[in-house]
Amino acid sequence: MTSTPFSNRHIGLTQDDIAAMLKELGYSSLDELTDAVVPQSIADNTPLQLQPAISEEDALAELYELAKQNKVLKSFIGRGYNGTYTPKVIQRNVLENPAWYTAYTPYQPEISQGRLEVLFYFQTMVTELTGLDIANASLLDEATAAAEAMTLAHRALKAKRNTMLVSKHCHPQTIQVLHTRAKPLGIELTLVDETTEFAIADDVFAVLLQYPNTKGQIIDLSGISSAAKQAGAITIMATDLLALTMIKSPAELGADIAVGNSQRFGVPLGYGGPHAAFMAVSDQYKRSLPGRLVGQSIDVHGNPAYRLALQTREQHIRREKATSNICTAQALLAIMATLYAMYHGPKGLTRIALRTHELASRFNQSLLEHGHKTIADSSDLFDTVTVTGVDAQKVLKQAADLGFNVCYQSESEISVSFDETSTQEDCKSLLTCFEVTNLSDSDSAKHALKLARSSKFMEQKEFHCNRSETEMMRYVRQLADKDIALDRSMIPLGSCTMKLNAASEMTPVTWPEFSQIHPLAPQDQTVGYRQMIQQLEDMLCAATGYDAMSLQPNAGSQGEYAGLLAIKAYHEARGDHDRDVCLIPSSAHGTNPASAQMANMQVVVVKCDDAGNVDLQDLDQKIATHGDRVAAIMITYPSTHGVFEQDVKQVCEKVHKVGGQVYIDGANLNALVGVAQPGKFGGDVSHLNLHKTFCIPHGGGGPGVGPIGVGKHLEEFLPRDNHNSQRKGDAVSGAAFGSAGILPISWMYIRMMGADGLRKATQCAILSANYIANKLSQNYPILYTGKASLVAHECIIDTRQMKEHGVTVDDIAKRLIDFGFHAPTMSFPVAGTLMIEPTESESLAEIERFCRAMNLIFEEYTAIQSGLVSHEQSALSHAPHTMHALLGDTFAESYSREFAAFPDPAMKLSNKYWPPVGRIDNVYGDKNLICSCPPLESYETQAAS
Repeated sequence: MTSTPFSNRHIGLTQDDIAAMLKELGYSSLDELTDAVVPQSIADNTPLQLQPAISEEDALAELYELAKQNKVLKSFIGRGYNGTYTPKVIQRNVLENPAWYTAYTPYQPEISQGRLEVLFYFQTMVTELTGLDIANASLLDEATAAAEAMTLAHRALKAKRNTMLVSKHCHPQTIQVLHTRAKPLGIELTLVDETTEFAIADDVFAVLLQYPNTKGQIIDLSGISSAAKQAGAITIMATDLLALTMIKSPAELGADIAVGNSQRFGVPLGYGGPHAAFMAVSDQYKRSLPGRLVGQSIDVHGNPAYRLALQTREQHIRREKATSNICTAQALLAIMATLYAMYHGPKGLTRIALRTHELASRFNQSLLEHGHKTIADSSDLFDTVTVTGVDAQKVLKQAADLGFNVCYQSESEISVSFDETSTQEDCKSLLTCFEVTNLSDSDSAKHALKLARSSKFMEQKEFHCNRSETEMMRYVRQLADKDIALDRSMIPLGSCTMKLNAASEMTPVTWPEFSQIHPLAPQDQTVGYRQMIQQLEDMLCAATGYDAMSLQPNAGSQGEYAGLLAIKAYHEARGDHDRDVCLIPSSAHGTNPASAQMANMQVVVVKCDDAGNVDLQDLDQKIATHGDRVAAIMITYPSTHGVFEQDVKQVCEKVHKVGGQVYIDGANLNALVGVAQPGKFGGDVSHLNLHKTFCIPHGGGGPGVGPIGVGKHLEEFLPRDNHNSQRKGDAVSGAAFGSAGILPISWMYIRMMGADGLRKATQCAILSANYIANKLSQNYPILYTGKASLVAHECIIDTRQMKEHGVTVDDIAKRLIDFGFHAPTMSFPVAGTLMIEPTESESLAEIERFCRAMNLIFEEYTAIQSGLVSHEQSALSHAPHTMHALLGDTFAESYSREFAAFPDPAMKLSNKYWPPVGRIDNVYGDKNLICSCPPLESYETQAAS
């Protein structure tokens, strides 16, 4: 008997469900509905050029054949990526647990307290180790974090200076990404050598140094930071968290900003990602920090509660005034790194660091005792030994023959980086590559670090509570129980596509053949990876109609930026250096204008008409005004308003006519796959969100992948990688293939769905959205509709009329928590509205449950409207209701405890979700900014009092 097709597992609707829903909408088939929704001018019913779908078991077997072609050698390459052990309690209960990997960004903090708590501790861990005042909740990778630090420093000095000094001993990938970010902004980068003296001129706004540096040296950088301060410049240090358990903190050496990667805290190599970078700053720069910042506030009952702080800094609010296009983090990986640190504690981390250092020191000493030259004494290195005067190619080959990868620096220079997984036997074997037969003794005093750390760190109780696996397992469970993720209920977020992340798709992520590959491993060891990547690129091209695809961007924001850089390079190659205008509809995602600003393009906003479409008259006017300066237009399709605009081809043609390029934001691609192709109806470039349409999970706010697809004429301007020699674009992430470790998820999804499955998924997403719109329209106006009064894969309901009686969109969102739902997207793209996207993965029963919840909430509103109850006395006003509040003696509301807890009578038979906190006071949190755990002395003060 053949197994059930995967598409039947992925799509939540049965054939009977589909028939019933179509009948209610007045259509006889999915194809008829599709024809009614999708404009004929772009509709494409040609089957996607993909291999036929195969079963979950066959797809896993086929992918494993590719994985086996990778050679898993033990890595001693370093350069910011190190071997580590993921504690099994964290692997099984976090990385492999849908309660953690299917959660969304914590914009609804009351149902995100578990992951917010751990991210709060991540910030604490980073501030403690770096010695700086405040840290963010993670960034994408070390290279882009350094680039964000560069632009932060540039802004801090009001862009009056345009030169940054960069150590030539920074990781090479960091220097590459810095050049990418600096060029459009007119920032000059000058390489310096901190081992020699150099001057800091008046036009220098920052100095970036690596500590320890990429070759392993630990240099006292306090003199350079002091000189920078005297010159009015900012000091940035890229650093290593494990090393900081043993060496002086960046703050002690005078750093204003510290960046780095938390990967070696229990996160697999994954051929370069995903990993959680970090940034910490001194207090004066806290309101300029890019990315997310978790703060502690209080809820309506006065209890402490976590939330995202200072949200007005974020690009989705600031738009063309944004200082960064970062709208995500690496939450899942930051959570893993934090739990790793908690599991080991400061003493355990120091033991790992000491053992790593001792192996490196003994290796270094052994080489010196046998006449070799290294660039540092054993007391001036942490984990990396760089040997000079050797035949590098010969050593590389000998090491590989023994099962090790070491780092090529030059024809006469090799580096060997040790880590948590390194052993004494490894050390002895590697020494034979240098014709050394014995390992130096282990007298740790002989190898004591000159810049040894004396300050304490991570003394807070949170880092000392979960040493045993039992306690860690229970702690992780307690945290997960505080949150709503996709394993608990539908997450109806418009524009975010919270669909199933199937277990079979996730399975290959932890295979060693994918998870234990260093991004700089030799190409003959990554054959399987590169074949899988090439196949995925081909699949994505087939799905979008583009000619080439780059998987390097490791977030949608980075994909937008890479796409605009490709357009900019294309124009410049043709001599069109004056094309600097980017047309952006007023409805666009906030990342669009932010990315255009980063590419040094002038943002010109195009109006939308009353139906939410691009206003063609205004577009004509803007084109007439800017003409041959138009570089691009950025549009989202279907539109941000959730409809298929009828005139999209006209928009593309108008821009093409004046020589501009068309960038189509792929945020809503889940409504296009199998029914229309942006690469064929006018798009020149699109970024795709693999964490939306192609099933990579959101992970509570990261990881994500944002590859870009382009037409043939733009292919040469895609970011360089190590297997497409014709590509010459600038690097946008540290690793050639970005977050390669999670690409198998999308490969599995497409391979198991096939062309027919993908088309049906799109059609079911459109069907479910229209079904919800129909069900809710009796109470809530549908703000925008397209042809035949239909929506695309999402709909926007208007709640602004309810404000007249005091009911806000926040009231609805928080009351939905009492029903056990995550709220839809609030107030985007129109304030006072809710954008709802069911996806194709939800069952009819769950869709009906959501519609029932929304209509019951409307009944609560009508009671207020009719004067039966005031807004202030309503359950809507007091939602969400915690168990503590309902069971306490002080409950004195006008409604019953039962009504508060079980607003839908059918809930009494279900597994009730209890929010851990009441409604959170955002204003209090921003006025009283707390973004890390208080130091030990505050506990001592409390105990004494």
